[in-house]
Amino acid sequence: MNDVSTEQKGTENLKALKLLTAAVYLLQALTFMLAGLPLLVGVAINFFKRDEVKGTWLESHFNWQIKTAWISLAGFAVSGLTFTMGIGLFTLLITTVWMVYRIIIGWYALNDDKAINKRIN
Repeated sequence: MNDVSTEQKGTENLKALKLLTAAVYLLQALTFMLAGLPLLVGVAINFFKRDEVKGTWLESHFNWQIKTAWISLAGFAVSGLTFTMGIGLFTLLITTVWMVYRIIIGWYALNDDKAINKRIN
């Protein structure tokens, strides 16, 4: 028989979603080189695929990535608006460090096949 079991399909689907989650982390990292566009693409992927990860350990990663994207965009916007006042550079530095931290934490948890810990979310 050539039928693929439901469990095997679920495992393959989870592997594909894990790869997609890794791609979003990569897009978030590319944000620094490509002026924010990859961040928007990544968050769009998160929203379009969110229902597929519901109830899995990957759901925490999608929530983590969405929160990272929106707060980072807000931080970059505040930085741009306050740059001439002298605090924009400080805001930009804080936002960048925070975003790098979240990408690294998420990437390591994803590679270990673990959900993002609620305490650091």
